[in-house]
Amino acid sequence: MGDPDMDYTVVLPDLGPLGCRWDQQREPVVILLGWGGCKDKNLAKYGAIYHNEGCVVIRYTATWHTVFFAESFGRCSLREKAEKLLELLFDYEIDKNPLVFHVFSNGGFMLYRYIVELLHSHRHLSRLHVVGAIFDSAPGNRNVLGSVRALNTVLAARTSRLLRYLALLLFAIMVVVLRILLYPATRFLHENHYDAMKSDPSLWPHLYLYSRSDRIITHRDVENMVEIRRRRRLPTQSVDFEKSEHVSHYRRYPERYAALCTAFLRDCVNKATFSREIPSF
Repeated sequence: MGDPDMDYTVVLPDLGPLGCRWDQQREPVVILLGWGGCKDKNLAKYGAIYHNEGCVVIRYTATWHTVFFAESFGRCSLREKAEKLLELLFDYEIDKNPLVFHVFSNGGFMLYRYIVELLHSHRHLSRLHVVGAIFDSAPGNRNVLGSVRALNTVLAARTSRLLRYLALLLFAIMVVVLRILLYPATRFLHENHYDAMKSDPSLWPHLYLYSRSDRIITHRDVENMVEIRRRRRLPTQSVDFEKSEHVSHYRRYPERYAALCTAFLRDCVNKATFSREIPSF
């Protein structure tokens, strides 16, 4: 089932003697979209939060070179991956289950942007029952220095120092030219992910987990997106962890982080279930 070219992981819940612990006998499905350069063993730690709640967990991280180069330079390379990821729900026959996304950094946010577009443009995908989305250290808006720092972290363990510096220099120049200087003239060809999601048509609740100590995604970008959604009167929560670094909130504050995620999950699923049970007249 699924696409053999996609390196994803599906973890099914452990059903005890009483069966499913959720109402309607449909466990929530949580899709984790990892940050650029994320290893699956790191994403699995977040997946355990939801697996312990009896959820189906799907983990997927786009390749780092797609995130930092192809997408940063205006290619819609992740759109196909986003569609295949959603098709997994039909392959595993969990397309009617409540669905929550947990999105990490801009690497996950790029995938999420395409997922949202697909959910609102493809008839059969629009039947999926999304009930909420969590954003960890995202989204960021054309922050060249933060992007260079993120790419440097990825390349540090993969290349020599000389090649890393050359790649970083090339990356910085290309981002400044293509995504900043030429962006006003080329925006109609490929709107950046941050700008595109300012008019996100989805109505499900959002939870933003971020930190003003993040040196890769500035807290101002996250807070601006939160304010945009609140002005549109969309259900939006945000938590500033203040002292934790980029995608390190769970590592530094594990109990608080897990409690926020599980509370949000339960609230979204319960409200969605309640609204479906209200008869229409």
